[in-house]
Amino acid sequence: MNGLLLLLPELLIGALAFLVFSADLLLPSRRAPLVGWIAAVGMLALALFCAAWWGVSGRVGDLYVVDRFAVLFKVLALLMGAAVVLMSVDYARRRLPGAGEYYGLIVFAVLGIVIMTGATELLTAYIGLELLNFSLYVLVSYRKWNPKSNEAGTKYILLGALSSAVLLYGLSLLYGIAGTTSYGGIAAALAGSSPSPALNAALVLTLGGLGFKVAAVPFHMWAPDAYEGAPTPITAFLAVAAKAAGFGLLLRLVAEALLPALPLVVAPLAAIATATMILGNTVAIRQRNIKRLLAYSSIGQVGYLLVGLAAFGAGAAEAIVVHLVGYAAASFAAFLVVVIVENRTGDEEIADYAGLAERAPFAAFALTAAFFSLTGLPLLAGFVTKFALFLAAAQAGWTWLVAIGITTSVVSLYYYLMVIRQLYVVPPAKVGALGMTAAERGLLAVLLAATIAIGVVPAPLFAVIQSAVAPLFS
Repeated sequence: MNGLLLLLPELLIGALAFLVFSADLLLPSRRAPLVGWIAAVGMLALALFCAAWWGVSGRVGDLYVVDRFAVLFKVLALLMGAAVVLMSVDYARRRLPGAGEYYGLIVFAVLGIVIMTGATELLTAYIGLELLNFSLYVLVSYRKWNPKSNEAGTKYILLGALSSAVLLYGLSLLYGIAGTTSYGGIAAALAGSSPSPALNAALVLTLGGLGFKVAAVPFHMWAPDAYEGAPTPITAFLAVAAKAAGFGLLLRLVAEALLPALPLVVAPLAAIATATMILGNTVAIRQRNIKRLLAYSSIGQVGYLLVGLAAFGAGAAEAIVVHLVGYAAASFAAFLVVVIVENRTGDEEIADYAGLAERAPFAAFALTAAFFSLTGLPLLAGFVTKFALFLAAAQAGWTWLVAIGITTSVVSLYYYLMVIRQLYVVPPAKVGALGMTAAERGLLAVLLAATIAIGVVPAPLFAVIQSAVAPLFS
């Protein structure tokens, strides 16, 4: 298959984004939900199309590759984009009237993720990252009449620009050391070089810049405010899809380019993982806003993923991807319930969830299951995925990191139980059932089923991800 055909999925995703923008231009504003459905159905169809490419492989020079790892992240990115659009349709109708271009920006963000995870060259990966960032800068501040949204967007843009500059400086140092921007060329150059201040600076700046993108401590300051101020479906995208994109890029970059120099940064990675797990899970205890609680919870989840990066190898890479999938299912389920409650009541405080089990029993059950999964309780996705991560870390000799991970998971159970207590123990302050649209109910059922299925029958997911990660180490 030649280069142009290898890029067909990316071209189709770009075409879908322009189709969505065109539909928004041609349709009256009252038909904006139809634009959302075009985006959602288009991304679901493209996910099926990309899944059919499972056996396809090839390279576009030194710039880009199509392998099972890239195909897996194409499918995941499209499914996550479709999920965010589906949870946005009713939300946008009520709170973002006439927001057709909102959906086009989500499709462009998905395209950025796809490019990031398929790139085998620094500048191509950077272009994908900035496409994702620019889309999110607009989406985070999309509620332009809301002061919190404006504040969130301003902080996200300023700190995002700073982190992009740091990352770009790190990449330029890597180019100066290796004389090439291709991952393969960098790996060959690093294999024959000895440690130097320039190499240390390049690694620290590169990983620091990417640390901001995934909200690792101490680069996490933007996350709570951005999560609280953004439209809630975009908060879900930031918490799940943007992190998956960051780790997808990191996995390929480390495996194909930085592996010879990884021992130089393993100790700092372990320290960052420790700080991220502890800070994310302890600060979450004090939160009273459900979106800020989920923000700090997601920071804690980044810490677990960094444990896998510190223990990097084929097994740890598989565990990272498995945890990303399990985390995505549970986290999207939790955020969908938050969207449903906010849509009907306008409430974002944890106290406002009192008696939700009486007003919306299915939503309360789904939120409880999602929280138990994020904690890592048995029979749910989080137990299996955390077990895989901690097993890989223990096998690599990081038993003290595993101990911190288990301890902070227990801490996370405490603040999740505070919310669950509101759902089931505290009587509701308001009366009347909270309804759900058919799309919300169906999406919540799918996410809940995925969270349980991964926890009960994880073998098929492990087999798929093992096959996807193998090309990184071939």
